[in-house]
Amino acid sequence: MLDKYGDLITPLERDSSSNTLALPLLALSNTALFSLAVLCGTAQLSLGQVALLAVFPGSMFSLWTLQLLHDCLHGSLLNKRQQKFLFGTVKRRELQDAILFWGSMPSVFGYYLYLKYGHLTHHKSLGDPQTSSLQQLFDSSNKEFEDGDVLFVAHRMKLKGEVGPKFTIGGKEITMSISKSGFNNWKDGKPLRNALVFATSFMYERFMLMINDVVVAITGRNYFFPNKPNEFHRECAKYCRCAMLVRGLLWKLAGWKSLLFLYLSETLWSIPPHPACAMFVTNHGSNVDDGGGDGESGGCIPSSSTYAGRWYSLFTLGTNYHCEHHDFPTIPLHRLGELRKIAPEYYKKGSNDNVFRIMKKAFSKPEFYACMDAGIIQ
Repeated sequence: MLDKYGDLITPLERDSSSNTLALPLLALSNTALFSLAVLCGTAQLSLGQVALLAVFPGSMFSLWTLQLLHDCLHGSLLNKRQQKFLFGTVKRRELQDAILFWGSMPSVFGYYLYLKYGHLTHHKSLGDPQTSSLQQLFDSSNKEFEDGDVLFVAHRMKLKGEVGPKFTIGGKEITMSISKSGFNNWKDGKPLRNALVFATSFMYERFMLMINDVVVAITGRNYFFPNKPNEFHRECAKYCRCAMLVRGLLWKLAGWKSLLFLYLSETLWSIPPHPACAMFVTNHGSNVDDGGGDGESGGCIPSSSTYAGRWYSLFTLGTNYHCEHHDFPTIPLHRLGELRKIAPEYYKKGSNDNVFRIMKKAFSKPEFYACMDAGIIQ
């Protein structure tokens, strides 16, 4: 693609950034989440009203926060030509780390640790059966996760390798995997059943992550990853302690409903029937290219995008352009859509994807994660 369109794509990679758009949006999203969380408690909203507020606009703002921090991680949020900021007093890397850390609050489990330790390696290890297993992820002694997305896809996709995490209790080794336990209850051709199982296991695991944050904040260690170096555990503890202070402030200001709102805002966009779920559950499947068009083709495609119109792209803040992002990770979120215009033969045509049909297909029969062992798919 670069051989053919490099003169148009390279400037997007090298020069473009989202700073003038992304920084105000990040401030807006986090301010809105904090304010709405307080409103849920102080206005004495019912549980139904809290849930509705979390569906919209809470889930949208939470997804925006993830996408904006994701841009920061890839170096496309700040001006790419500038290496020092705030009148030359702060280095680029230091500012990026600060935005990633503090910009992930308020939250009840948050996106920071995944982005910090699991996303860049996800790009490197995508679909690699040697590194993309639950056992490898939990047993690893590396500071970074081998592929952080495995933590999510284990709820809804086939993986190779052994399962983790494992704990020794009373001299016996016990495997405890919420995601795998849920996924084992899927049945082919039962999309409604599978969607309910997925929603249950996913939301239960997110709730347990909230509990785990308390344990990490108190003990200074994340016991799910016993072999990781002390630097990892120190960063986990620092984040959890700061996040717990923010959550404590919300509880004091508005009570437990403020945290319920954040919990629902962070989970609901990932599960059906929320429209954003369509792109979340299909972004790394095992789609097979039929060889049509002039682009490189023939074989399994480990990343896919969801094209459901301009409003969908705005609602997901460009997260739906996932194939484009994996092709060119440093292009900022608001420029990813241009790739389809520059190189249309390399991407799916049309903008009328039906998100509900996409979800039905995804939950009817699970695929392998990111073409892992695609050759054995029937």
